[in-house]
Amino acid sequence: MRHFCTLFDSNYLLKGVVMLRTLLEHCPDAHVHVLCMDNQVQGLLQQLNLPHITCLPLSTVEDEALLAVKPGRVMAEYCWTLSPCLPWHVLQQNRDIDFITYLDADLYFFSTLDPLFDEIGSSSIAIIEHRFTPALQHHVINGRFCVEWVSFRRDEEGMACLAHWRDQCIEWCFHRLEDDRMGDQKYLDKWPQEYKNLHILQHLGAGVAPWNFGQYRFGRDGLGTPTVEGTPLVFYHFHQFQLLSNGGFDRLSGAYTTMGPEPEQVYAAYEKALTALLREVRALRPGFSAGMKPALKIKSQRLVQRLLPQSLKQLLKKVVKAV
Repeated sequence: MRHFCTLFDSNYLLKGVVMLRTLLEHCPDAHVHVLCMDNQVQGLLQQLNLPHITCLPLSTVEDEALLAVKPGRVMAEYCWTLSPCLPWHVLQQNRDIDFITYLDADLYFFSTLDPLFDEIGSSSIAIIEHRFTPALQHHVINGRFCVEWVSFRRDEEGMACLAHWRDQCIEWCFHRLEDDRMGDQKYLDKWPQEYKNLHILQHLGAGVAPWNFGQYRFGRDGLGTPTVEGTPLVFYHFHQFQLLSNGGFDRLSGAYTTMGPEPEQVYAAYEKALTALLREVRALRPGFSAGMKPALKIKSQRLVQRLLPQSLKQLLKKVVKAV
């Protein structure tokens, strides 16, 4: 049995369920502990009757320390704060679990995870780099590693790392770069020097995302599975992807497509899965629209992004931050 954990609210429900289903498809021995950030998530997960899922109400994970910092953090920051708290909670409550992996909710699995676990072997900790394209390399200041896949073993080093990360995120976890910190992710920059039994995933098919796809060639193998430089794509991170109120999708801003368009077959598969799931959810909850953005607003924003000069966009960002 391979144990995973993730968290999401109603706005990420569709993405989260698609992630869970593709994970279970390509890792049949998976068991996923899902932190339900609101009651609607828990209710719909129970109605959808996904196998090998344990739903955890938010109240079961929140302790005095978390409740104390919660009012001062926006939703995204609080979710980041919970990134280490969730696997810590699962390991504390399930002494039989020896190894657990935290996953972001907006992933999609395309092929078996076995090569990743073969790589990890007996490591105490496993993390993955952003692998930014040259054009986006300046973003590394916000964190070399991505908290999309973070694994911990129940051994001295794994538990020490997780406990320290949990303490750090409870103390400070905000969406800004400050004192060598940024959200939950920049803390990971120091881990390779601090933990000798840490493994950095090298598989090219893991962690493909908007910030790195521009440097890869995509194709398909004989079974139709997407490939990256001839290697099976294991999972893609659909950062920034938005579902729209008119049933359409907004894939990316222009900032991520400077080196070329997004991999069509990868995005088409995700959109097909989300469309089918939305129909399924609406059969259970008519009118469900959580997380769906106003189509006209998003399209207008993209138009402005394409037409405005970069210098003016930077100026507008500074003005917004100053307000």
